[in-house]
Amino acid sequence: MIKRSRTIYVVTMLAALASVAACGSQAAPTNQPVPVAVQQSGAPLNPQGPGELPELAGVDEPPAEELPATAQPSATGTQEVNQAVQKPTVAKKQRWVKIFSGPSDQDITPPKSRTAGSKTVELNTTENEQIGTYVTDGAGRTLYRFDNDTNKPPKTNCKGDCATAWPPLLVRSPGKIFPDGIDPQIVGFVERGDGTCQVTINGWPVYYFVADAKAGDLNGQGLNGKWFAIKPDGGKTADTPGPLASKGTTE
Repeated sequence: MIKRSRTIYVVTMLAALASVAACGSQAAPTNQPVPVAVQQSGAPLNPQGPGELPELAGVDEPPAEELPATAQPSATGTQEVNQAVQKPTVAKKQRWVKIFSGPSDQDITPPKSRTAGSKTVELNTTENEQIGTYVTDGAGRTLYRFDNDTNKPPKTNCKGDCATAWPPLLVRSPGKIFPDGIDPQIVGFVERGDGTCQVTINGWPVYYFVADAKAGDLNGQGLNGKWFAIKPDGGKTADTPGPLASKGTTE
């Protein structure tokens, strides 16, 4: 009986390790050469430029104490209520990744590397006069979708040189995703061929663009008529003329 219990325990542990290894345990290469097609685009290629921030400081944030609600009578006799600070709750789970109901109540330092992925991912929204509202990461870096991908089912078709020019936003196990301004129910991930896990919005895999050097850059918008900053609902933002709109790059 004891031997059987130990056997079950070992099998369970191996299965758990296998599941962890399947989600982001293999970091994407960080020193891949930039494709020639991108080098010729005339864009400032600076993947380690001012838009890059320090390494992720921590992923398992200590729970914050909730502030009790207080009520005080006003001059008119009505009650003014200070609502308790609400901690984000888990809105959805996809295997070993938790998607929360809103932004984290703790400060999160976005990872410096756009290729290694992290265990804690922030998704925010940004307004632009030309293209409208689009999604960024926690550092304000633009996230794109690719028309050659599919969302039903989620599938990425950007690999090799394409993934060098358009690094996927990766979440590593055990992962946490904090969306702000995006419905958590449409946030998830798709497993890539190399075993890494790419964040999705409404099933669409999301990417960075190597020529975006800082927050707010939109150098990949409209490239080849297939790459667009992704909207909070997973849709495409409006195309707009830009420095690279008529130039080619790797698909």
